Amino acid sequence: MKHRKSRGPDPARVPDPKEASRIDERYGLEPVFEPGAAAARTGASDAAQFQSLQCPYCGEVFELLLDLSAGSARYVEDCQICCQPIDLDIEVDHDGALIGLTAQRCA
Repeated sequence: MKHRKSRGPDPARVPDPKEASRIDERYGLEPVFEPGAAAARTGASDAAQFQSLQCPYCGEVFELLLDLSAGSARYVEDCQICCQPIDLDIEVDHDGALIGLTAQRCA
């Protein structure tokens, strides 16, 4: 009996993105976020970046996805652990690189 090594999914059996979205829609699935996948398809630079952040309320550290494509921004995001609102201030340089991230309790 011959044994075949598994080499991952067969490319012929992997659905194209349109088919995958139809499957997601049909079964009520949430779309899967693949970091860098959109940039790889379009050839654009990756403007989204994961950053570790410590909650100013509970002190827990969690990963936050920052969208740097819009430049510097200030907005409120809830802590993924305790759900308290965190005031985020994101500084981005003219090349789209993260300069600074400040997280504080909302007033």
